[in-house]
Amino acid sequence: MKEFCQQYSYNKDQLEIIQKDEKFFSDKGNFNVDALKGNMVHWLNFHRITDKSEIEKFWMNQGFHRVSLEDVFTEKMRPKVEEFDDYIFFSIQSALPVNEENYLLQKEQMSFVLGKNYLISFQERSSDHFTDLRERIHNSVGRTREKEADFLLFKMLDAIVDNYFEVLDNISELILSLESRIMRASSRHTLSSIENQKRKLIELRKIVIPMKDIAINLERQTNDFLSKENQPYFSDLKDSCLSILDEIESNKQALESLTNLYYADQSQRMNEIMKVLTIVSAIFIPLTFIVGVYGMNFKYMPELEYRYGYYVVIAAMFIIGITLLLFFIKRGWLKKK
Repeated sequence: MKEFCQQYSYNKDQLEIIQKDEKFFSDKGNFNVDALKGNMVHWLNFHRITDKSEIEKFWMNQGFHRVSLEDVFTEKMRPKVEEFDDYIFFSIQSALPVNEENYLLQKEQMSFVLGKNYLISFQERSSDHFTDLRERIHNSVGRTREKEADFLLFKMLDAIVDNYFEVLDNISELILSLESRIMRASSRHTLSSIENQKRKLIELRKIVIPMKDIAINLERQTNDFLSKENQPYFSDLKDSCLSILDEIESNKQALESLTNLYYADQSQRMNEIMKVLTIVSAIFIPLTFIVGVYGMNFKYMPELEYRYGYYVVIAAMFIIGITLLLFFIKRGWLKKK
């Protein structure tokens, strides 16, 4: 165990070790197997879980249950909370903002082990959700230094929930841009973008609901790992998740409205096209009738022998056509609404 930690203590892209109390802070990785039994609060953050054998060695040396270890490496596992004698294990999914073209959210599974004076976090891949938390610990901002491991856990979960809000804000901005795009000139790509945002909201909802349940679970926990003093923080976390769920529903309704607006706009455009075609047809119907009459092969037709008959018929056709056109313009049927 000691060799394992020393091996990774200087490799910041694998494992980060932070030790702290109200007056002391270290991120140099001076850690051994007995450190977790002391009074100092320790945060061990695995930046990625690709080195499975070393993590297994660490896990078994620490005496954690093997079932939880399998959960750490299980992809797309439903978030869960498990309470053991010496620690609480739970896993969640984080989310990061993505651009409009991505069909799905950028998700990452994260697992946590909370003990009396330590917190161990496992990130699925290299990404940084906790920059602000590190800076607060390093610069002794707020109460993070003086609080126990359960408060550190709250701050980490709060950072993940902030990412949910950021994803939601990103989707809300895209919804506004889609609305203006529909009003300018809608296309099938616009409809596809609307459906993409719906999928993202559905995915985000599937992530946030378990996070809310975990916050409720942690709020109600009564054990040595979670102090009553910090329970209100987990209650705030639950309230934040409920706010996100409400906003997700609002955005889903906004997207439904955009879908209706898209189809209404398409119907309006089709009506405009059909109106123009109808007017053109209405103009040519009497002209076609005249041409049809004089296209009949009767031998005795009075106008056939008339010297200026052709010019009279052409003039009459022009007069009829222009008259109908002026009539439609006067009625306002050719104005684009």
